Amino acid sequence: MAHDLTTDQAEHPDVARYRAAPSAAAESETLSAHFLRDLMMECGADDCGFVAADDPSIGPQSAWIEALLPGARSLVAFVCRMNRDTVRTSVRSVANEEFHQTYDDVNQVARRAVRRLEEMGIGAVNPAAAFPMEAQAYPAGMRVISHKPIAEAAGLGKMGLHRNVIHPRFGSFVLLGTIVIDRAIDMPSKPLDYAPCLDCKLCVAACPVEAIGMDGTFNFSACYTHNYREFMGGFVDWVHQVVDAEDADDYDKRVTPGESVSMWQSLSFKPGYKAAYCLSVCPAGSDVLGPFIEDRIDYRKRTLDPLLAKPETVYVLKGSDAEESIPRRLKTKQIKVVDYSISSDDPFSFLFGLTLTFQRRKARGLDAILALIISDRGPLTATLRVHASRIEIDFKAPEVSDASLMLDWQTLQTIFRDGVSVADAMATHGATLTGDIATAQAIRNCFPIYRAAARLTSVQSGDAATS
Repeated sequence: MAHDLTTDQAEHPDVARYRAAPSAAAESETLSAHFLRDLMMECGADDCGFVAADDPSIGPQSAWIEALLPGARSLVAFVCRMNRDTVRTSVRSVANEEFHQTYDDVNQVARRAVRRLEEMGIGAVNPAAAFPMEAQAYPAGMRVISHKPIAEAAGLGKMGLHRNVIHPRFGSFVLLGTIVIDRAIDMPSKPLDYAPCLDCKLCVAACPVEAIGMDGTFNFSACYTHNYREFMGGFVDWVHQVVDAEDADDYDKRVTPGESVSMWQSLSFKPGYKAAYCLSVCPAGSDVLGPFIEDRIDYRKRTLDPLLAKPETVYVLKGSDAEESIPRRLKTKQIKVVDYSISSDDPFSFLFGLTLTFQRRKARGLDAILALIISDRGPLTATLRVHASRIEIDFKAPEVSDASLMLDWQTLQTIFRDGVSVADAMATHGATLTGDIATAQAIRNCFPIYRAAARLTSVQSGDAATS
């Protein structure tokens, strides 16, 4: 308003020109979905949809969205498609470049669209499709926005077994983007009323670390440890290897020349995914499913078999399901035990993190409840319940339990992070147990050892070569 300006400001040439010019702001507080769709297509998107910022399905992100753009009213979700056969190739450098090129496309589409909206006087923000993220918040809260639930709410697909959004036309061969705007949209999109996933289980078969379960479960730590070896936590573990090495010869025993060069490539260019095979083999999507429908055996031979036959190093955690099963299932793979570098000084985050490292095969046949009492943090009481090869963690005392373990925060970490047995924790760390010690240990055995006792452990399966 004029009275908010000083006399000098009011008489400034730019202020005078602004007042004399027609208003650049959009006249309506509501934007047309048709207009926005045309704009997104002109900017290079392959499909898009629209979600109100107060949609209940994205409620958990409301604080992030408001931080991105105070007064946000709507979200524009969009996809850019990847070249399918380029993603399917077993040559990782080629597939990785396709991911990175498409991520660049997503970011450019969003930036162009926001520039167009800004020129119309519409407030808009384009968060990155993937990187960079809020890395200073590692390991918790790094992401700026979660594109997947927004894409689902916008009708751009449904999550498949592999935990990626499957577009009804382009299938799994898409990357997601989101734009936050300060206007309402006249016709928000509706979610799909069906799931494009064909339930073929090819993603289950393709995953070299069995992160995807036949029953729909997902082992986060298995995927994170292998596929993201040269991202975040895997990079931290590599730094630890450098620091721990006594000299160059010791380093070469810990890290092969191929691994060192691969890390250099990720640092010099862009981070390299170790797999993403679950996307490679997925036949879902109307543009994609033809070859699978016509000849499933041939489709498997062309897409799945080369990935299973590829000699490569697979990174696993000590005591994990993958460490046990890969030598039997995949003779071309060489496993290497590494550390899990996501850690936390907060008991709540640490215990929640156990849900990400739970090993379902280790839990077969186990139906038990362990109560934990962390004596020097409150005390804080938590319950670990294992049933039907699944884990539930509640931050309250159970009505009944098979065992109850009282210990301090440091001892809790030595058991679940370093692999110290319950018996040793009682004998040397002051932990006390009520109930069955075998049950307490059986529950602990459902989790890998975060910090492998022997970092040099490497188990050869067949005559595989290090990739």
